[in-house]
Amino acid sequence: MALILAAGASVLTAPAAQSNDYPTRPVTLIIPWPAGGATDIAMRAIAEAASKHLGQPIVIENKAGGSGTVGPATMAASAKPDGYTISQAPITLFRLPLMQQTTWDAEKDFTYIVHLTGYTFGVTANADSPFKTWQDVVDYAKANPGKVTYATPGAATSLHIGMEQIAAKAGIKLTQVPFKGNAESNAAVLGKHTMLQADGTGWRPLVDSGKLRLLMIWTAQRSKNWPDVPTMKELGYPFVFDSPFGIAGPKGMDPKVVAVLHDAFKKAIEEPSLIETLAKYDMVANYKSTKDYRAFVTEVIESERKVVESLGLGKKTN
Repeated sequence: MALILAAGASVLTAPAAQSNDYPTRPVTLIIPWPAGGATDIAMRAIAEAASKHLGQPIVIENKAGGSGTVGPATMAASAKPDGYTISQAPITLFRLPLMQQTTWDAEKDFTYIVHLTGYTFGVTANADSPFKTWQDVVDYAKANPGKVTYATPGAATSLHIGMEQIAAKAGIKLTQVPFKGNAESNAAVLGKHTMLQADGTGWRPLVDSGKLRLLMIWTAQRSKNWPDVPTMKELGYPFVFDSPFGIAGPKGMDPKVVAVLHDAFKKAIEEPSLIETLAKYDMVANYKSTKDYRAFVTEVIESERKVVESLGLGKKTN
């Protein structure tokens, strides 16, 4: 009887012991965008800082596609909820199910761990373009409906939805050309395959070197890096888009493991050296706890539902 009770006690305490020991090996972080873009660079810096607090390496796996949804969706479908596979969770993870059938439910298929930061988005043109200002784009688009093409890192991304909202407000029609990430959208506008690019600050080196012209940014205030570039609000558009994101794992994760990961990433984004790195890409820490992040996801889904329906992009029902 004593042996049976001892065995039973060991079974009951095993999960707790395992979570207390976590992590005992490297953790894989999925970045659902191609290597070399602003998200990839920022997430690698965050992961490096977090690994010091975690006590184990964080191994990066780039899994691009589906406007940033293939990586986390694959994780949700196949990864064990043991804390050893996690992913960046872009806003498209919440938006795409509102626009089409998907294999995941954003509210049920993930464990939301910690909210980290957001982006500075902007619209660029080739330096040789006749578009000197955003008003030049509007004037041309009104005279040539649908002829203005713009590159984005994918359909249903905040860049796509944002540009459609701007176009609707301006009374113009623009044509999106989706790519897999910032490296491709940079190449598109640089090579004049598209007339414009809407993307995060992965375009910074090209803007700073004079190869691309920054026409507007989508933050609430002007950027100290480009103080002469107007915000959308200054141009008459009542929008601020920063596409905030965090870290998520598969559903069913042990809360104790979630807490370990949360603490490691929270400490990472508080490090002065990381804050400085993020600032190079006009990104600032936007921390939310596990509880607040989960509530935020629900809020985002509802607000995005209204946006996509107002643009006529909502999922069609029979």
